[in-house]
Amino acid sequence: MVDKVRWGILGTAKIALAKVIPAMQRSPWCEITAIASRDHARAKDAAAELNIANTYGSYEELLADESVEAVYNPLPNHLHVPWTIRAAEAGKHVLCEKPIALNAAEARALIAVRDRTGVRIQEAFMVRTHPQWLETRRLIRSGRIGELRSIGGFFSYFNPDPDNIRNKLEFGGGALMDIGCYPITISRFIYDAEPQRVLGMIERDPVFHTDSLTTAVLDFAQGHSTFTCSTRLAPYQRMFFLGTEGRLEVVIPFNAPNDRPTQIVFDTGDDLSGKSAEVIEIPTCDQYEIQGTLFSQAIRENTEQPIPLEDAIHNMTVIDAVFRSATTGNWEEIES
Repeated sequence: MVDKVRWGILGTAKIALAKVIPAMQRSPWCEITAIASRDHARAKDAAAELNIANTYGSYEELLADESVEAVYNPLPNHLHVPWTIRAAEAGKHVLCEKPIALNAAEARALIAVRDRTGVRIQEAFMVRTHPQWLETRRLIRSGRIGELRSIGGFFSYFNPDPDNIRNKLEFGGGALMDIGCYPITISRFIYDAEPQRVLGMIERDPVFHTDSLTTAVLDFAQGHSTFTCSTRLAPYQRMFFLGTEGRLEVVIPFNAPNDRPTQIVFDTGDDLSGKSAEVIEIPTCDQYEIQGTLFSQAIRENTEQPIPLEDAIHNMTVIDAVFRSATTGNWEEIES
C-alpha cells in the first residue's frame, strides 16, 4: 500500500479545479486533503464538487495545517514566488505553476529558500514528463531525423477579456509568460542545452500593454529554435523538429488530451504531399496525473524530482532575454 503524499491547494484557479486536482486524485501517490481560498465559500464549493475533506478561508490557514505535506500553487503569476516561499517556510513541498516567477532574479530567490528549508520546489511544466515528449526526445537522440538543426513552434489563443489575469500586465500577463514559455522549455529540453543568445519581437496590446504577439529566435550551438505565441490569434499549437534526414511534428504539443492517444508525425520529406508520413501514436494518458505522481514519488522515496528547480531559473532567464531583445532591437546574450 502506497503512503500517499497529502496535498493542499492554494486557490481555486480554473486549471486546478478542471485539470490538476481531478488528475492528481486519480494518482495512487496523491491525496488532495485541503483547499484554500480568500473567499471561503469558493473553497467550500470546490471541495464539495471535488470531494476534498478540508477547506480554509485563507492561504495562511492551509499552510498551518500540519497534515498537509505538499502544496500546489496555481495562483496568478505575481503570487507564485511569495506564496511558494511562504509554503516552503511552513515546511511544505511546492509544485508551482509556470512561469515560476516574474523574472529570473525573483526565481533565484527560491534556490536559497529551498536550500534553507530542505523542501522540494518544482515548476509545473506538465509537458516535460508527458510520454509524447519523452518519445520525441528519444527519436531525435536515436538519429531518426539525422542531425537536429531547427525547431519551430506556434502557440496561440484569442482572449480579449479585460478581467482575465492573462491580460493584466501587473500580474505577469501576456503571451510570452503564459504560453511562450512552453516552446522555450521544450527547445531547451530537446537540445539539452541553453541558447547562447535570443532575438525577440513583440507587439503589445494598446489597452492592456501586455505582449499579444511575440516571436523569438533562440540560437543554440546545435541549431536554431523559432516560435510565435499570441493571445489574439485563432487557437493553434504545433511543434516541428527538422533534421538532415527527416522531421518530427508533435500534433498537440501542450494541451495534450487525456481521453485519446496523442500523435507524433515522422516524415522523410520524400513526398511533399505527406504520403510518406508515419504517424506514431502515444497511448492515452493524463499529463497532470503523471506530473503529480512523479513529484509525489520523489518526495516519498527521497529521489530526484523530474524537473530540478534550477531548470525553472534557466527558463526564466531566456524569457527575460526575449523581453530585453524586443526593447533593444538587438540579439541578447543569455546571462549565466
